[in-house]
Amino acid sequence: MNGLDVVNGLWISHYTASSCIGRGNAATLAALRRGDIGLSPCRFDIVDLPTWVGEVPGVDEIQMPAALSHYDCRNNRLALLGLIQDGFKDAVLEARSRYGASRVGVFLGTSTSGIHQTELAYRQRDPISGAFRDGFCYGGTHNTYSVADFTCRYLGLSGPAAVVSSACSSSAKVFGAARRMMAAGLIDAAVVGGVDSLCLTTLYGFNSLGLTSGQACRPFDVDRDGISIGEAAAFALIEPIPGQPEPDAVLLQGVGESSDAYHMSSPHPDGLGARLAMASALSQAGWRADQVDYVNLHGTATVSNDAAEAKAVSGLFGADTLCSSTKGATGHTLGAAGGVEAVIAALAMQHGLVPGGSGTGQVDKTLELNYAREPHPRDVRRVISNSFGFGGTNCSLALGRADAL
Repeated sequence: MNGLDVVNGLWISHYTASSCIGRGNAATLAALRRGDIGLSPCRFDIVDLPTWVGEVPGVDEIQMPAALSHYDCRNNRLALLGLIQDGFKDAVLEARSRYGASRVGVFLGTSTSGIHQTELAYRQRDPISGAFRDGFCYGGTHNTYSVADFTCRYLGLSGPAAVVSSACSSSAKVFGAARRMMAAGLIDAAVVGGVDSLCLTTLYGFNSLGLTSGQACRPFDVDRDGISIGEAAAFALIEPIPGQPEPDAVLLQGVGESSDAYHMSSPHPDGLGARLAMASALSQAGWRADQVDYVNLHGTATVSNDAAEAKAVSGLFGADTLCSSTKGATGHTLGAAGGVEAVIAALAMQHGLVPGGSGTGQVDKTLELNYAREPHPRDVRRVISNSFGFGGTNCSLALGRADAL
């Protein structure tokens, strides 16, 4: 079985993202242009914490198809909300008819999947036996694979499918998984992306680590003090590059992955793993560092993460390359972050925009970055998008416009 030629990259033919700044690409782009902040004080479920979150409104009103009711949970409802935006479902169905259902793969990232459904189930256990009530389906909800299984069944796909759960790099690493599968000739196209939803486990867990902020997060701010957790669904359809791509077609030209294994919850202080991931993405894309127009930073707004990433970025790109973190707008969507920020990078390239670092007041000048605090128009043709997770699981994507080849 012959593999596809992926040397010049792959085509991101369709994409969509839904987060607290809007459902779908039009709303997301408008929010980025305005520099909106989608974060608000936490009112999620019964959580009682002094923190801000990026909650997507209306998720609980999404109705699962009757035949897929056993997948019903907040995470899969958020996935469904994302799949019906921007004609994405129709684009996948058209690809399915062209390539065949077994030749389209599904690779998604998540960190906690539908764990909120289990949290709810524990509250409803039988007070005597402790048994869960009838109707709780671990396999269709909490199981990490459930979001990929639901997506396959909803879209009628039967190709290879997997979920990556490597914390905050999850839905960036799926681009690499799809690229390898296509290069090996196992599939002809792939649905990639990520879905993560709010839950008590994540909110209280990050709070116990002292990593959450009591206000809207401020990446790379001199007074940054922690993350704001968000939720989101982001999807992209990856296909071979057509013979004559449109000039503004978005291409996946490189994926760089590394593992610095420095600490379970802290990055290497010099950003060594982050730098290796970015350098690997550049190498695979065949780019020089000075050709990159914009870097979408991982930028969590914790003191150590931002400092380590800044060292890695300035060490590789110098102090002139424009960069920003968009987590001040969306919050940190954890397992969905890589997918959301890949979509933001695609929007930036196709609409001539450098996203601003929403929420950041005074940039920490000790970090030596050319940090774009405000959004502004600019020709953007090559982007590096960073996603770095717990345990040093690092991934950088090199995304470029076709007219930059």
